[in-house]
Amino acid sequence: MGATGVRIEAAVCRAFGEPLVVEELELRSPQRGEVLVRVGACAICHSDISFADGAWGGELPAVYGHEAAGTVVEVGAGVRRVATNDRVVVTLIRSCGACRSCARGRPALCLDETPVSSPLSSPDGRVVVQGLRTAAFADHVVVHESQVVPIPGDVPLEIASLLGCGVLTGVGAVVHTARVEAGSSVVVIGAGGVGLNCIQAASLVQASRIVAVDLVVTKLDAATAFGASHTVDLSSEDPVRTVHELTGGAGADYVFVATGSKAALEQGIALLGRGGTAVIVGMPATGVMVEIDPSELAHHGRSLLGSKMGSTRPDEDIPWLLGLYHEGQLALDRLISGRYDLHDVNEAIAAVMRGEALRNVLVLDAAA
Repeated sequence: MGATGVRIEAAVCRAFGEPLVVEELELRSPQRGEVLVRVGACAICHSDISFADGAWGGELPAVYGHEAAGTVVEVGAGVRRVATNDRVVVTLIRSCGACRSCARGRPALCLDETPVSSPLSSPDGRVVVQGLRTAAFADHVVVHESQVVPIPGDVPLEIASLLGCGVLTGVGAVVHTARVEAGSSVVVIGAGGVGLNCIQAASLVQASRIVAVDLVVTKLDAATAFGASHTVDLSSEDPVRTVHELTGGAGADYVFVATGSKAALEQGIALLGRGGTAVIVGMPATGVMVEIDPSELAHHGRSLLGSKMGSTRPDEDIPWLLGLYHEGQLALDRLISGRYDLHDVNEAIAAVMRGEALRNVLVLDAAA
């Protein structure tokens, strides 16, 4: 370490849609305002898979992974938020703290788009893209200090990593973006890692009906375990009819679309009742367009909201979520389906793609 940085192992995407390749890279030392973190665990978010498949384009080679936790091993000049040996959650939310969005408590919408040079390079000196400005499918990362949140030393890093994206996004969409009221009827389309956290949050705010919609029976079973009062199997049921039956013909007060498919987005709006709100939580691929009848939206007083990272404020929300976890109100342990070594990253991804996992976690250094 020091001025020249450190050599690391990372899972590199060199061609969209192809298996990731674990190889050695150079990671420069943290510059002003940055921190070097030894990654203990990194959960696999579906967004990482979509990036590696080329759903949103971008340059290659790249290292993805953005839902991580670890230990700070070096800090750059001017860093005050954390110190060496602090255990932290690492997120993709890089914020300046001074722009209009940051001043309004919306760091995920930070307006500072100053280009950031990647800290990663191949041994031959060629630049490797830092995916989502995080690149946590690796044993070390260099990120801006705004991307790390200190956590107590007794929190397992596998659990802490889940707070870097999936839990923040799902819970935040319900609590911050939509501000769901007690007694509301809630539908969640997509019972994966993010959708299950929408369900957990709906239960926390005491929604009266929580309906999970998915094609995979095991995920619907998980949805019930995480607080869904009803489930809809898309392979055999009409969700519009079922939701209207469950709500006495009124339709849902809130629908959270936790998948990026065009059909799910359009279906979400069809499930709404008068005055209802649909929230886009999952990220569609570039170019996906949705057909909406604006007269229907206006006539029925419906709303359509986008939710980036659950409108979250990591500095406040991560400690709050950990508090809920310790109180037994937030199930995090049960979100983890499998634990994998970095060299087994493609197997971990394949299990996600087969619908066999809620959240698979790469364990890079359990003692980090």
